[in-house]
Amino acid sequence: MQRFKNILFVCDEQSAFELALERVVWLASANEARVTMVTTIDSGGAQDMSRLFSMIPGLGSHDIGETVIAVHRAKLEDRAQKLRDKGIAVDTKLLIGTPFIEIIRQVLRQGHDIVIKGAHRAAGRRVFPGADMHLLRKCPCPIWVLNSAAEPMSRRILVAVDPDPFEPDRDSLNRTLMDLATSLARNDNAKLDVMNVWHLQEEATLRHGLANIPEGEIDRLVTQTQDESKGRLQELVAAYAEFDDIMRVLHIKGVAADAIPEHVTAEGIDTIVMGTLTRTGVAGLFIGNTAETILNHVSCSVLTAKAPGFATPIGARPSGGIH
Repeated sequence: MQRFKNILFVCDEQSAFELALERVVWLASANEARVTMVTTIDSGGAQDMSRLFSMIPGLGSHDIGETVIAVHRAKLEDRAQKLRDKGIAVDTKLLIGTPFIEIIRQVLRQGHDIVIKGAHRAAGRRVFPGADMHLLRKCPCPIWVLNSAAEPMSRRILVAVDPDPFEPDRDSLNRTLMDLATSLARNDNAKLDVMNVWHLQEEATLRHGLANIPEGEIDRLVTQTQDESKGRLQELVAAYAEFDDIMRVLHIKGVAADAIPEHVTAEGIDTIVMGTLTRTGVAGLFIGNTAETILNHVSCSVLTAKAPGFATPIGARPSGGIH
């Protein structure tokens, strides 16, 4: 976790920012990092409010706008003071616009290397509704969404890896994920599960009678796939032998979108570390549907990182925020 020197901490009303406060303190202190704390005002919501309050005699839309900004700024400074009291140097900024777009533009403008936020408050809905999912899809730097009751310390961490020496971006991403997960596990004195889910592509199809392939041949392909996959996993984790005391390696046959949420639930995982790739050549898309399916079926904290070369579909522009 020592790679993070320029932290963006999102603490608007819609996020459970309280869960992230101590994480930001730890990370900033350990890395002597800069922290920029932001809150967002949805420009559409602000316009609606101005129109509503303009009906009150003596109040103009400009007055309402200034009042809303002043209240948000005061709350932001109050939250920032909690970090400053712990010796953390904090800048503050109010962002006005579509929240996830303005957060990503802030990342692009200021070169933040991680975004930390509490999960979007969404009672009765999935833990990653549109607001957080947009960030997870499109933000170019790692995103850490805090949602576990175990915070500010993890107890059980899962890192999902998929080694493949023939795909350099995936190989590099796996090492990044292992670096993050092992560092976090050691810091929190947590147990770490390293999981690789494998399967023989189209095994069910190959076993169908119409395929007319001998069962023995299919079994041989399954064993070969398993052995090759296991060998790549062992090669990856061998570089992290110093963490053997806290690390368990799991090589599971199945589909990642099913196996990972099942493991999270069964084992009480409170933090997932996982990666996303751009495979289709379209900027900002998740790896197939796998990552998004997983995120829609878990209710724990999630730390995600992008593969090298990821390009966000959000363009930078001059600041729309207020210091």
